[in-house]
Amino acid sequence: MSFASPLFLWYFIPVVLAAVLIAPRHWRNGIIAVASLIFYASGAGATTLLLLSCMLVNFLAGPHLQPDEWDINPRRRKAVLIGVISFDVAVLLVWKYAGFATQQLAGFAHLFGGDFPVTHLVLPIGISFYTFHHISYAVDIYRGERPALRDPVSFVTYIAMFPQLIAGPIVRYREIADQLPQQRTHRLDDIAAGFPRFALGLCKKVIVADSLSPLANACFATPPGDMTFAIAWLGAITYTLQLYFDFSGYSDMAIGLGRMLGFRLPENFARPYSSVTVTEFWRRWHMSLSRWFRDYVYISLGGNRQGARKTYRNLCIVFVLTGFWHGANWTFVVWGLFHGALLIIERGFGWDRAPADPTRRIARRALTTVLVVFGWVFFRATDMGQALAMLGHMLLPDFTGLSDLVTAAITNQRLVILLLALVIVLLPAHPVTGPMLESSRSLPASVVRVSVMTVGLFYAAILVAQGTFSPFLYYQF
Repeated sequence: MSFASPLFLWYFIPVVLAAVLIAPRHWRNGIIAVASLIFYASGAGATTLLLLSCMLVNFLAGPHLQPDEWDINPRRRKAVLIGVISFDVAVLLVWKYAGFATQQLAGFAHLFGGDFPVTHLVLPIGISFYTFHHISYAVDIYRGERPALRDPVSFVTYIAMFPQLIAGPIVRYREIADQLPQQRTHRLDDIAAGFPRFALGLCKKVIVADSLSPLANACFATPPGDMTFAIAWLGAITYTLQLYFDFSGYSDMAIGLGRMLGFRLPENFARPYSSVTVTEFWRRWHMSLSRWFRDYVYISLGGNRQGARKTYRNLCIVFVLTGFWHGANWTFVVWGLFHGALLIIERGFGWDRAPADPTRRIARRALTTVLVVFGWVFFRATDMGQALAMLGHMLLPDFTGLSDLVTAAITNQRLVILLLALVIVLLPAHPVTGPMLESSRSLPASVVRVSVMTVGLFYAAILVAQGTFSPFLYYQF
């Protein structure tokens, strides 16, 4: 069930909101938990059992991870932590990466004339996200930052909450633990604040991202022999915009839904394409993932406290894992290494701080944007051959033009959306539209809020009714 489907928009969410508003306060987590499992099962089918099994293991482990006043047996707590994290990681490795691993082994065996069976497993929806939620829960309890949940309903509400279960944002346990008790208030004010944010995300997804999708697909589907400089750049830029509006749109919808249900979910995007450095880009893009790797991997490895060499090593490890987290393909690993290398170069030469001179800032922002666009080619390509062929044409200008397939994909509507999307991402870094819509009472915020809630929402509803939406890109992760 997609957020941008008629079933969700016109039946599921109105029923859930009405139930949460009408029911007694101590029933609300139960309603959200049941609704979340129904939401997940509608798309995941039998793999819902895997989610339930993971939740059971982590919930039972929670009390054994919590330090008491004297912390008499820290070794036992550490053993439990290692055990539960090993279980979570093993589930992720088997279900997401077993096919990739056996493909590599099969290719290696083929070189020596042998054979090796390739494993084919159905990828459970959102497994990367709920695995990271489980690990966050275990580590935050072990560190004594928050107590273990004794109420299974509250635990299911945290892990399976439908606004963020499928594609984030990744909510660290300590960020939401204080919001989980049944005593929290839920008001019509929350719905009034969250709905414009949800509407903004719907407009981003349905009006912008889905309009750009056919054009990006046509460019990336062009065979290497027919690829040109113009097609390569058009495809890379279009996908850069499509991915941002798709994923930031999902995040806006998730944050808006969470607010309507009485929860404050963390921000996930802050105008990333306005970044002046790649370091700043990663403070603005998929911020919940960056914070998760910083808190649970980078700092655990020593962070930047052990000298430059180990700092660079830690950055490499984090970005290899970041790339591999996104998908079982060498293209994602290369994408992660590419960004890790850029961060190391910036840190090594002192380029990770934005220059004060306005002209230099503009130049650095342009360079950062181009580098990010190059990286997205690896992210979108089906294999390394396609990525390298496209990048080769991006670096070697020619005057061949566009193919018939790409030309047919450029409609007037898509061209207008493409230009408007370019203008939006080139605007200054502040203000960030989502939080402004949710909380600001300024005149510009009111104008944007009214525009989104009238023209934008009406047009998006028409597109949804026509069935023109497509799945969110991050569903595959």
